[in-house]
Amino acid sequence: MRSNVIETVLGAVVLVVAAFFLYFAYTTANIRAVSGYALQARFASTGGLTAGSDVRISGVKVGSVTKAYLDPKTYQAVIEMQIDNQVKLPEDTSAGIASESLLGGKFLNLQPGGEEEMLKPGGRIQYTQSAVNLEDLLGRFIFSAGGNNANKGGDGQGQQNQGQPAQPAPQGQQPAQTQQPKADPSKGLLNGGGK
Repeated sequence: MRSNVIETVLGAVVLVVAAFFLYFAYTTANIRAVSGYALQARFASTGGLTAGSDVRISGVKVGSVTKAYLDPKTYQAVIEMQIDNQVKLPEDTSAGIASESLLGGKFLNLQPGGEEEMLKPGGRIQYTQSAVNLEDLLGRFIFSAGGNNANKGGDGQGQQNQGQPAQPAPQGQQPAQTQQPKADPSKGLLNGGGK
C-alpha cells in the first residue's frame, strides 16, 4: 500500500515539472497570438511561410501571420497578418521572407520606411521580397563550379608541356637561331659598339 502512495506522489511531481516546462517554453518562445490591426502583402513565393509564423521588425516579434492563400487571378501568394496596435508602420514599409536558420523556420521581416503617412488597418504592403530558395542556389553553385572545371580543361596541351624539356629538332633540320641584340654604335668599340 505504501508503494502505491510513493508512485502517486512521484507521478504528481513529474506532471507539475512538465507543466512548468511547458509554461516556461510558451512564455519565452513568444508564440502567443498578437491582437492588432490587419495588413496584407503579396509574394511570388512564400518559401514555406504559414499561418502562425512570426512577423518581426529588427528581430522583435510585432505580429503574426494569420492566413496564407493563393490569389487565383494573379497566382501570387497573399499573406495576411496581424500587427500589434502599438506599432505603426509607414506606407513605404517593405516586407521580406527570411529564414531563422538553414534547417527551416520562416518568418516575415518588415523594414519600416521613411514616409510620414502610416498604413491603415486592412492596408497592403506594396514592397515585398520573396523567399530565397536555398535548393536553387545550391544547384546553381554546383553546376557553375562544374562548368568552370570543364572550361579549365580546354588548355590541356599547354598545361601538359609545362615543366617538360623542349623536344629536340628532327634530324636534317637545324634549330632556329636566336637573334642577338644589336649593339648600340654610340657605346664605342670596348662596349661592343663596333660589332
